[in-house]
Amino acid sequence: MAETIRVAVAGAGGKMGKEVIKMVLEDAELCLVAAVNLSDEGIDAGILAGVSPCGVKVTTDLELALVESKPDVLVDFTTHQSAYKNTVLSVKYGVAPVVGTTGFTPEQIEDLDKQCREKGIGGIIAPNFSIGAILMMKFAAQAAKYFPHVEIIEYHGDHKLDAPSGTAINTAEFIAKNREEIRQGALEETELIDGARGGYYNGFRIHSVRLPGVFAQQEVVFGGFGQSLKIRHDSYERAGYMPGVNLAIKKVVTFQGMVYGFEQFVDG
Repeated sequence: MAETIRVAVAGAGGKMGKEVIKMVLEDAELCLVAAVNLSDEGIDAGILAGVSPCGVKVTTDLELALVESKPDVLVDFTTHQSAYKNTVLSVKYGVAPVVGTTGFTPEQIEDLDKQCREKGIGGIIAPNFSIGAILMMKFAAQAAKYFPHVEIIEYHGDHKLDAPSGTAINTAEFIAKNREEIRQGALEETELIDGARGGYYNGFRIHSVRLPGVFAQQEVVFGGFGQSLKIRHDSYERAGYMPGVNLAIKKVVTFQGMVYGFEQFVDG
């Protein structure tokens, strides 16, 4: 049997962090060696995640956890304010970061790529680890070659802080690579209510819906003469992201440098 990959989880007490812990504990190829959270210190990580005890106690000190547990990979689903600092710390100790937090600047990603290469390790920062969402983005990019008129509508719960979502921005970037900038709608259109037409990106619009009871959905709508095309992806629970996170953990130990976006690991 191949040597297991040692995994640490930052943001272990969050909803995504708990799912990551469960996923790691269920995979014989992975070994949970550390769980870090600002609260819940001393609690067994398995109990925190709602499963059987695993013998790994939650700690509040990421640096100490990296030094003592010597993980191969750090999975980080914390906050924008913490993720960059955590990632720099992870790379410092030669631990490959897998980050699901958005908000990194191009300059930060470039700097992290340099640091990873100097350490001889890989890293992944991804706005979305859902394989279905990645396929939606790739299909939308292909469709944009033939349907340049497009709008994106993304739906999330009312507690989501950023708008548009990282997935919507990532989708827009995919689409923009395959179409010229076209300003859509009537040339003299007037918004009777400010923002009614949505956010402007490369000539098309992105609309963000925030409602209670909604988890995460996105629809890419293309219009053409006498026809329309809709590509939609729906996420119903956080467990749906775990196959992608699992794949990222296993891929990140095979290359060097920081990769932005999970799409290159998904065929489609």
